[in-house]
Amino acid sequence: MKSQFVCQECGAIFPKWMGKCSECGSWNSLLEEVVDKKKVVASVIATEARPIKDIEISEDSRTSSGIGELDRVLGGGIVQGSLILVGGDPGIGKSTLLLQMAHHVAKEGRRVLYVSAEESPLQIKLRASRLEIEGRDILLLSETSLEKILPTIEKEKPDVLIMDSIQTLSTQNLSAAPGSVSQVREITSILMDLAKNKGIATFIVGHVTKSGTLAGPKVLEHMVDTVLYFEGDGSSVYRILRGVKNRFGSTNEVGLFHMTSLGLKEVDNPSEMFLSSTPSFEPGTVVFPSIEGTRPLLVEIQSLVSATNFASPRRMALGVDHNKLVLAIAILEKKRNLFLQNQDIYVNAVGGIQIGEPALTLPMMVSIASSLLDQALPKKMIILGEVGLLGEVRSVPQIEKRLLEAKRLGYERAMIPDSDVKVKGMRIDKVKHVDEVFSILFTK
Repeated sequence: MKSQFVCQECGAIFPKWMGKCSECGSWNSLLEEVVDKKKVVASVIATEARPIKDIEISEDSRTSSGIGELDRVLGGGIVQGSLILVGGDPGIGKSTLLLQMAHHVAKEGRRVLYVSAEESPLQIKLRASRLEIEGRDILLLSETSLEKILPTIEKEKPDVLIMDSIQTLSTQNLSAAPGSVSQVREITSILMDLAKNKGIATFIVGHVTKSGTLAGPKVLEHMVDTVLYFEGDGSSVYRILRGVKNRFGSTNEVGLFHMTSLGLKEVDNPSEMFLSSTPSFEPGTVVFPSIEGTRPLLVEIQSLVSATNFASPRRMALGVDHNKLVLAIAILEKKRNLFLQNQDIYVNAVGGIQIGEPALTLPMMVSIASSLLDQALPKKMIILGEVGLLGEVRSVPQIEKRLLEAKRLGYERAMIPDSDVKVKGMRIDKVKHVDEVFSILFTK
């Protein structure tokens, strides 16, 4: 029996208690845990190293999940032997998505083992019935002890393993409570070895903290191959699956879903969910073609500028970076002489999406000016571009892809940074400075 002190914030381990963690600087975050690991001595067999060129990639290395949006975020499908962490707020749809995926994978002849440490078999059966899933080929196990789960995995030899959730599992090798830093790290390590050695694609569900980050030590995200975040507003029926780490595909890719009574449905036309149903454009509205991963999305940016009743005006940003909003306001005041110090300014990205790319600067500035001057923009028009501190409009990547998506959805005019991009059938205004933008869009 041996004691150690583990920081609940960063996962650092210390031999004795300290008031302040020397790794992350947090106070009173060290918790004593008793370690009673049973060491197993096994014969060591040398593994032969091979040149990379001799390693073959088979067609079976990836398996389709049966859900196109999930395959997109995973980089083309489920990789054999991968360890995937899925996080999100409670009730957002993590278990629903994984159960639907298990249904599609099992229909293709793959063995699926669903291990639930939070719900009883009856609860999962009720959810499956609501989703119209028979689950004849899905093996279900309700257990919290890892020592009881491993023999079942060895016996059934599944192709896909789902662990729901990692914070409720525990191992007898540690006396710490389930969900503690030591338990989460140890169980994830065992599952990682199991996935790599047996070639089992493993999905583990992780809880999130109040701040929206994955609970447990940060090392958890470093151990797994892929980290997926399931995002969505509780008042909205739309869900966004975002890949923030992927060793087998592109990062920052997104999948879009619509929550229905029959589960999660893929969104065929993603841009529709980020465009309002307003029949005519009002002042303060700008359509911005954003790039999320490899996908262009048309997002509506709305601004409201109104006289303030307070000594310090409000600056509120929803779906956009607050610092970018402050920067846009400063450029408008300095380069266009717009007096905004007595105005409350609210900016919102419709649909609940979070946009962080620099190309949003010009659309946000035009949206604010449109609301302030009470002048609507031309219909069927999109705007994109990065604006520097001197008021210059800089180029942004993948302009042609953005324009083609806008044209596909019926937009006929675009304002972009000066470049040689041309799209047949679309009027394009190319600008180099914010002065040119205002001379084109706004009358004096």
